[in-house]
Amino acid sequence: MHTKRTCRLTIEYILLSVIGILWAYPFLWMVTASFKTQKEFFANKLSLVPKNFTFDNVIRVWTKAGFGQYFVNTVIVTVFSVALVLIMTRSAGYVFGRYNFWGKRVLMGIFMASISIPLVTTIIPIFEVVKNMRLIGTRTGLILSGAGGAHVIFLLLYSSFYQSVPKELEEAATLDGCGFFQTYNYVMKQISNPISVTVIIMETIWTWNAFLLPLVLTLNNPKSRTLAVGLYAFRGENTVDWTGIAAGASISVLPIIILFIVMQKYVVEGVAGAVKS
Repeated sequence: MHTKRTCRLTIEYILLSVIGILWAYPFLWMVTASFKTQKEFFANKLSLVPKNFTFDNVIRVWTKAGFGQYFVNTVIVTVFSVALVLIMTRSAGYVFGRYNFWGKRVLMGIFMASISIPLVTTIIPIFEVVKNMRLIGTRTGLILSGAGGAHVIFLLLYSSFYQSVPKELEEAATLDGCGFFQTYNYVMKQISNPISVTVIIMETIWTWNAFLLPLVLTLNNPKSRTLAVGLYAFRGENTVDWTGIAAGASISVLPIIILFIVMQKYVVEGVAGAVKS
């Protein structure tokens, strides 16, 4: 019995390892292609190990193609967008999870229905709002437009979590002299940290990889582009710098992949905690 179980586990590990290698191969190939010359790129297409290791592609993309500026833009837009989304969804989730008020179900239904609305259909209204605010082509416009969505998933995570918190905790805070805002700031915000970490990581990934909205809002100002838009604009009309594109894609993707690998357990714990609630 023990031998059969060991054989089954061995086969499962082998199959999962093969699947993992096949899944990771394109990404590894892209990263290693960043350090190949153009000649080697076409001569050894499937090779993962560069024969003539060079940093020229990365340096060219970072300086001449403007990816250094795009990286800074992406970091700034992501940080402030995540901060705004965290503040809005956590406070709204607290109200929806802890209090009953007139129109609550209708409002929540509207939020839920908004999930089915494609982003493409909202591009024109968002563009007009940002234009009227005179923020087209600015990082501020990108931040406000990215953080201004409903973010229903995060709202539901917080609402579900706060709904499960015992009322005795609020009552104890009230007895200690805490008002509404003090209870929220010093008690409820602190115990919702696992959910907050999940929201931060997920929103960071979404904002970092956002393409359509930043593309539309930065058409008239290339200096405000994010990495995703800069990578798209890197392709020429008549020629394609494949090693440069590989280097740009690696610069764009690597930070967010590293973040997710390091923090993925917090995402699982946060979502699991909200579901258990």
